[in-house]
Amino acid sequence: MSEKEHSADSPPTKSVGLPSQDRIEAPVTWKAYMMCAFATFGGIFFGYDSGYINGVSGSSLFIQAVEGPGATALSSSRSSLIVSILSCGTFFGALMAGDLADFFGRRTTVIVGCFTYIAGVVVQTATTVHGSPHEALGLIVAGRLIAGFGVGHVSATIIMYMSEICPRKVRGALVSGYQFCITIGILLASVVVYATKNRQDTGQYRIPIAIQFAWGIILATGLFLLPESPRYYVKKGNHERARASLASLRGQPHDSIYVESELAEIIANAEYEKRAIPSDSYFGSWANCFSGSVWEAKSNLRRTILGTSLQMMQQWTGVNFIFYYSTPFLQSTGAIKNTFLISLIFTLINVLSTPISFWTIERFGRRPLLIWGAFGMLTCQFIVAIVGVTVGFNKTHLDASGASIANNIGAVNAQIAFICIFIFFFASTWGPGAWVVIGEIFPLPIRSRGVGLSTASNWLWNTIIAVITPFMVGSDKGNLRSSVFFVWGSLCSCAFVYAYFLIPETKGLTLEQVDRMFEETTPRLSSKWKPTSTYAAQMADEAHEV
Repeated sequence: MSEKEHSADSPPTKSVGLPSQDRIEAPVTWKAYMMCAFATFGGIFFGYDSGYINGVSGSSLFIQAVEGPGATALSSSRSSLIVSILSCGTFFGALMAGDLADFFGRRTTVIVGCFTYIAGVVVQTATTVHGSPHEALGLIVAGRLIAGFGVGHVSATIIMYMSEICPRKVRGALVSGYQFCITIGILLASVVVYATKNRQDTGQYRIPIAIQFAWGIILATGLFLLPESPRYYVKKGNHERARASLASLRGQPHDSIYVESELAEIIANAEYEKRAIPSDSYFGSWANCFSGSVWEAKSNLRRTILGTSLQMMQQWTGVNFIFYYSTPFLQSTGAIKNTFLISLIFTLINVLSTPISFWTIERFGRRPLLIWGAFGMLTCQFIVAIVGVTVGFNKTHLDASGASIANNIGAVNAQIAFICIFIFFFASTWGPGAWVVIGEIFPLPIRSRGVGLSTASNWLWNTIIAVITPFMVGSDKGNLRSSVFFVWGSLCSCAFVYAYFLIPETKGLTLEQVDRMFEETTPRLSSKWKPTSTYAAQMADEAHEV
């Protein structure tokens, strides 16, 4: 039998030396690259939806719509509710996404999420200053909740979809592109808010809200033209459609040896994992996410804990405090006059820093980025806190007009500079790194639910931080001001220790090789691990023995 005649159901039989896909792997064509890269667009409305609320919360007409005529600021409770309700919806949307992705497919689930998101945008846009504050609050909260379900579907599924369709050599860079699109979304939100802040009609806040409609349409339309994940088809037992999908993604003929080799390994891994992780029922498949011991390196429970805790740590860095609340927070300090412009600078640094990870995550690996990124962040956070409580944000006086003015403008500028450096470290390390890792660590039988749980963890902690932060920094509540950075610095210290002891290195490995790596080594030694066999070879050897 020739190589081209080799069936996908009959994987290569060589069991020694390097894995077959290390010897014969399809070159990454521009068509294949662009098809995979388009999926990163899902980050645009994730970022935009998270970012626009920061500026809109400081919009005078929006404040009056929600609080009533004459109001100058949102109350801590309403600010907390409006910001956090999106994350609440996204949490439940992400949990649902795993089931939808396994039943309908990865691509279809993302498309459904786009239209759910669009429905939420329509409801939010209906918010007006001409009704009662309770009606306006109800519309914005309901709209953000519905949009949150859509964002949850997309954010959980798009990472899994991208990880499954991307060639391994550029997988880290392409999945990092998702975080890059998140930062672009946040930047676009800041630009639109800044451009509309001086309008004297409801377009001041309605335009930033309504523009989100376009992002959902673009992603849904584009995904209709992309193939489904070949690993989804293998999971469903449809190997011919998996072959067609893989051929399209790699830009190769259906009978190409590249397609044959990669498909054979995917099928063999799926068979191996199916025997090791049987899922005969709906509840049984969820239970499999928590099977095994936390001390067992290859157990599903350990991977689930790793994925969910990694996303928790990403939120604990405090970055969303800056992107959700920097405008009202800086306004409350009285030290900064053009707070909208400062927030725009923060988002611009976020965008410009993220592409660095495209190279570093493949050059140095996931593990070093997360370790040194956490160290850089904790250093910046503690400097901001120490300067703030000694000579910075916290030290102000009243001028002749009764406005609060910083005693030391230079110290305040230094704080802003170190916040910018903190954003640089986050955007180039933990921002993309956490998403890359959760897309790689789960075996196929539980991948959809594992990624869904991890993404839900991100949004759960996003919700918690969004709820409690106004009470931590509100002038009528905790009024921590610069002291809040001691909290974020301490949590970044936890992230540093966490990354050193628990994050494995997955650079340069196929998703199937990552499974093998978990079985054979520990996180601290994972960077030295090299694959010596394939699942296809193992299955063939077992068949020969029988």
